[in-house]
Amino acid sequence: MSPNVLPRRRSTGLLRGVAVGAIAVLGVGLAACGESSADDVDAAPAPESTCEAGAVAYGEIDDDAGAVEVDEGALVVYSGRNEELVAPLLEEFTEATGTELSVRYGSTPSITAQLLAEGADSPADVVLLQDAGALGALADAGCLADLPEDVTGQTFEAYADDDSRWVPVTGRARVVVYNPELIAEEDLPQTTAELVDERFAGQIAIAPGNASFQAFVTALRVQEGEDAAEEFVQALVDTDAPVYSKNGEILEAVDAGEVPMGLINHYYWFERAVEVGADNVTAQLHYLQDGEAGSLVNVSGSGVVSSTDRSADALALVEFLLSEQAQEYFANETYEYPMTSAVPTAAELPALDELDSPDIDLDELASLSRTLDLLDRVGLT
Repeated sequence: MSPNVLPRRRSTGLLRGVAVGAIAVLGVGLAACGESSADDVDAAPAPESTCEAGAVAYGEIDDDAGAVEVDEGALVVYSGRNEELVAPLLEEFTEATGTELSVRYGSTPSITAQLLAEGADSPADVVLLQDAGALGALADAGCLADLPEDVTGQTFEAYADDDSRWVPVTGRARVVVYNPELIAEEDLPQTTAELVDERFAGQIAIAPGNASFQAFVTALRVQEGEDAAEEFVQALVDTDAPVYSKNGEILEAVDAGEVPMGLINHYYWFERAVEVGADNVTAQLHYLQDGEAGSLVNVSGSGVVSSTDRSADALALVEFLLSEQAQEYFANETYEYPMTSAVPTAAELPALDELDSPDIDLDELASLSRTLDLLDRVGLT
């Protein structure tokens, strides 16, 4: 499934002026929660933090990202989302509120590992990460503060943290990308189990070092159990699944006819279509509908770090990410799924409620270390 026409990306400048209203509303919500306003944040007491350094393992620290200096006089954001994507939106927040931000960027696993290693001594005030498992790991370690109901209640319950420690910001669907010149739509796999069927041997590319593939395997472990997940991944090895380093490389290979199919997240196709024009993309998208890991809808999300002494400003940024302006930005810039009902899904995407994502607690995707051990055992590291 692929659209023929895509709208232009919105200019980030269109957000200017409208963000102010969203933050004005924020002030009311924070006051209702007993928080000080952002202007009075210096007087707000720091919440008690139980974030113990090294208590939970997740990912590996990137020394380069960790070496980036942050300005602790500003609101410090640890972002596992790409700077090119989110920096314009964060600038809109600063323009609307006057709150200066200092952002440390890195991959979601590495930036999460950094905060977990720092514990309550971390300079981070807010996290913005691209994987629910990373958010779950921080929550399990006591590194995320409880969020008020008027914030968490804005998001879709099915994708939210049951204990209100983080909020989903966007959704991203797992898909099969395929080249219709190499395989007909009616011949595509229809279930997760069929991805390792002998008839598709050597035809489905994977990126085992990529966080989205690792989240897919983690979901498989959570839903089907350790043995079934290892059997599945071993089958990928045994059927000679072509290995690439990134989702984007898989898309390029499928589009060029180097391999018939691959496993990626849906928005990579749309990024490519915006770049070169939808009519110039041969590859198409196929959404599995089996309620298993192959149809996983994972989320990016945000939370307030429990050791922050700027809780009002931090909460204001989290709620800004759920505002209509921010949700429209993500929907139009990357064709991700909005996580609030205030903004519709892009017309080119299947509706969120049409996707058959597995019925699992996304916090359970925090068990990444066991997934990495599994991938190491079968030689996919």
